[in-house]
Amino acid sequence: MIRFFNEDVTYKLPQKQATRLWLKRQAEEEGYAVGDLNYIFCSDEYLLQVNKDYLQHDYYTDIITFDQSDEDDKIEGDIFISVDRVIDNAKQHGVSADQEMLRVLAHGLLHLCGYGDKTDEEVVTMRAKEDEWVSRL
Repeated sequence: MIRFFNEDVTYKLPQKQATRLWLKRQAEEEGYAVGDLNYIFCSDEYLLQVNKDYLQHDYYTDIITFDQSDEDDKIEGDIFISVDRVIDNAKQHGVSADQEMLRVLAHGLLHLCGYGDKTDEEVVTMRAKEDEWVSRL
């Protein structure tokens, strides 16, 4: 089950049911079933504190993904998204905040499917996957 929560912000995801189905299809095409998958929308400050507390990183980010999967073919986890960062990134990239949010939603799910973004090559692959999926909704 895919769920959406607000932590310290009020954010209403447009087309929530369609987005759930889109994410589920994305996981299935990558070879995974979806178990409990929680997206938590929050502020920059909230996510900064998560980054410090759990990853010992002292910087802002748009997303942090915690993999809770126990089975090889099933993804489960908690994905924290800074709505503030998504809005700022959308402005920087010249896209709508809704489109940037879709990219970030896909990004978190792709991490759970095994995609990384630490090397230049991984970033290129991740961006291509994100672009592919955003174009499908």
